Amino acid sequence: MAKSTFFTGQPVFNQLLQLIPRFMVQRLVQKHGADRYCKSFSSYDHLVTLLYSVLHRCSSLREVTTGMQASALRLAHLGLKNTPRRSTLSDANSRRPADFFQDLYHELYQRFYGHLPDSLRGKRLLDKLFVVDSTTISLFSTVLASTGSFGLNGKKKGGIKAHVLMRAKDHLPCFVRLTPGKENDNRFLPQFSLPEGSIVVMDKGYRNYQQLIRWTKIGIHWVSRLQGRAVFNITACRLLSAAQKAQGVRQDYVIELGNPKTAHLNEVQTVRLVVFYDKESGREFQFVTNNFCYAPATIAAIYKKRWQIELLFKRIKQNFQLHYFLGDSENAIRLQLWCTLIADLLLKVVKDKADKKRKWSMANLASLVRLHLGTYINLMKFLINPDKALLNYYDPMDQLQLSLFPKQSRGA
Repeated sequence: MAKSTFFTGQPVFNQLLQLIPRFMVQRLVQKHGADRYCKSFSSYDHLVTLLYSVLHRCSSLREVTTGMQASALRLAHLGLKNTPRRSTLSDANSRRPADFFQDLYHELYQRFYGHLPDSLRGKRLLDKLFVVDSTTISLFSTVLASTGSFGLNGKKKGGIKAHVLMRAKDHLPCFVRLTPGKENDNRFLPQFSLPEGSIVVMDKGYRNYQQLIRWTKIGIHWVSRLQGRAVFNITACRLLSAAQKAQGVRQDYVIELGNPKTAHLNEVQTVRLVVFYDKESGREFQFVTNNFCYAPATIAAIYKKRWQIELLFKRIKQNFQLHYFLGDSENAIRLQLWCTLIADLLLKVVKDKADKKRKWSMANLASLVRLHLGTYINLMKFLINPDKALLNYYDPMDQLQLSLFPKQSRGA
């Protein structure tokens, strides 16, 4: 008899969870005391429950609990002894420290995408390129203070802001901080730890001259756009070739950025101003940078890479449930956002492995995983050839289904 090709070992959800080492979870539990005063619903159980909610795009506690109860036999493979009740999950969302999930995300990123070296000198441009930006998620109440105008009732909705540092080649956040929506972005630039030789791209909203000077002194290059209110003085004009002008470069200046009258607060620094005309959009841009080595067109191309982080925000907001939250406390909102980032990281790891044989978009991958989260099938083989993998699919849970009309013996 031919060898069976059925894969009935673990459901797809468990194959995703196997990417999270249990020793890492236990170490972070001890570090943050996440299981303190916990009787039955451990941090690992909480993590599995929230990931189930995120991947299934659940919008309420009832959806999570009833969905897990309906799949109780399948969830036995996940190491869960029992499914949580709504009150248990609600209490855990409001009490368990969010720092546990925050550190778990960052350690998983380091595990799969590596630590940053002390220096990135000599690396390819894409390897040392980082993008800085933030995105705000509107909330249903004023639990977190946000910006914007007040409504007719004299109130305004809250919002939580994610300050993100993304490495361009990974398309994943390597550093994230969650704050109320009203927090200024400039406050978080000093928190980004970057190796020597890095290139940081940011929009013109990041106006922290002191941090830009510190980056220049330690060998970190940055590219941004010139603010309309910025004070500068042109000291030299660099020559342009005919090829550079044909690419859209109009001017290449050396300027002193900063107000001399406030030099005791913000040191005046010598930087470069590139005036570039984009033929596609018909707009003129003014880029400012401390890099004097790259060609002007390269500076414009580097800033264009900043759009990747906008695609990252779009990917997360479209593929996961961020319109409804499982709690109205600040801690519950933070937990759900961190688990959303963890779920996105796990799917990205799976996508990178599958892309070696078949390319997938994150939207299609997230939809397939959501539909087959409880399916007993080899995930990688399924992604390489879904039709062939499902052709002879066999569900071991079918043996456990109770018959509505049980067969009676002939003598009855």
